[in-house]
Amino acid sequence: MKLTKGLILGSAALFAGAGAQAADLPVKAKAVEYVKICSLYGAGFYYIPGTDTCIKLGGYLRVDGTFGTNADFDAASSGVNGARNRLSNYYGTLARQDLQIDTRTATEYGVVRTFAELVFTWTSGSYTGAGTTAVNGQTAYNGSNPAGSGGGQVAGGKLGIYYAFIQFAGFTFGKAESQFRTPWGEYPANNMELPGSAGWDPVNQISYTADFGQGITASFSAQDQVPNYQGNVWNVSGATAAGLATGAYGANDLGGSRAPDLVARVRVDQAWGLFQASFAAHDNHTGYYGADETTGYAGDKWGWAGQLALSIKNLPTGAGDTVNLTAVYTNGASRYNFHDYMGSTFAMYGGTSAAGAYQSLGLAGVSDSVFVTGAGQQLTRTYGFNGGFTHNWDPYWNTSLFGGWAAVRYNNTAKGYICGTFVTTLALSTGVAGCNPDFNYAVVGTKTSWSPVKNLTFTGELSYMLLDQKYVGGSTFTLPLQSSIAKPAAAYELKDQGSLQLLLRAQRNF
Repeated sequence: MKLTKGLILGSAALFAGAGAQAADLPVKAKAVEYVKICSLYGAGFYYIPGTDTCIKLGGYLRVDGTFGTNADFDAASSGVNGARNRLSNYYGTLARQDLQIDTRTATEYGVVRTFAELVFTWTSGSYTGAGTTAVNGQTAYNGSNPAGSGGGQVAGGKLGIYYAFIQFAGFTFGKAESQFRTPWGEYPANNMELPGSAGWDPVNQISYTADFGQGITASFSAQDQVPNYQGNVWNVSGATAAGLATGAYGANDLGGSRAPDLVARVRVDQAWGLFQASFAAHDNHTGYYGADETTGYAGDKWGWAGQLALSIKNLPTGAGDTVNLTAVYTNGASRYNFHDYMGSTFAMYGGTSAAGAYQSLGLAGVSDSVFVTGAGQQLTRTYGFNGGFTHNWDPYWNTSLFGGWAAVRYNNTAKGYICGTFVTTLALSTGVAGCNPDFNYAVVGTKTSWSPVKNLTFTGELSYMLLDQKYVGGSTFTLPLQSSIAKPAAAYELKDQGSLQLLLRAQRNF
């Protein structure tokens, strides 16, 4: 008993001593940082602990399945998809994780904002031709190479940066939406690609936006023309039979970058909807006619594009119903109509009843300009329109109707260049009189979406594309062997072609 009592008293003394020593140390309790809601810029913003900067994280996860094409947003209009044979892809798939990071800080000069949108994409289920090469993500591999190998892939997928910009005192620096385009770009009520707009893809720029109040703004911008807005500049003297068979009417002869595209925009954005007028100037700068500097070159020629757009909200047909309309005209700046998510050469095969022809082919090409060795550039004109109507049946279901149409027109000099080469290289049966490289491109479709719960949407979209070429009916021409799409050397009838495609999508926003 005495032993037990002694142990207890000794332990108490030990702990008391330790407590006394601890009390002598100048220890300060660490402050706890709590994440606080930032209500200055709308829902979803929080203060970064220890700073006066607010941050918002968002994004989406998307899964797509396409049928009738393996281009996730485009028609089967070229390559193995346009071939319409056993090498063509009947389906394609895509999975994508998108992450958006938005920060804002109030300063004496106004709000400083940064915004970035990062995307991780995996595509699969497609082949590039001749049955030998498959595409995994964006990387080609042969034989038994495992999925996800090589090619700069991230875990077998593809990393992209949609947006990365700073905004300060009315200025925008970095990769942001072009000041030319509308808020809906080529998607007035759809997901598949439509002509008749500058497209959605952001671009590096330095821009200034003046805000006059009441939703009225004016923007001025110098933007990088190279990735999104430079079309084909064809030297027709360099045309080959193999290139002509794909819709390339010459050898692309671009020089180095010289001037950014210059853009101006006026926009009125109010409760009733939106009106916008945009203008862009675009420099076409060629390389040399031949292999070295002594061969000479075609001088620079500036093109331009103009656009008008209208959006009407909350129509009498139902709450939240919307109509979006866009019209554009270009002269030497075709990518402001046939945007960078679309092809610029088209070769679509089909059946034929023409005597002596193996199959039919719809052939077309879009350029900013064409020329021949020793001569100057001839600018290409285009004009287009797209629009869409979205009707909300109830808070969970909506349906849209949409369409887009665009035309490409070459002047008489350009037609002479192209047709002279076309007749001599491919033996067009109707001669120069039957040759006309002008064409129209149209898409119509419908989309229905179901949102059973907030921020989760399932979509089905059906669209039809028509390539309306202008070569004289019944014309035939002779193509060389195209081993990549298994088309034999034979006579083919020039004929309009169409393509039907289905897109199914599941998307969760956060």
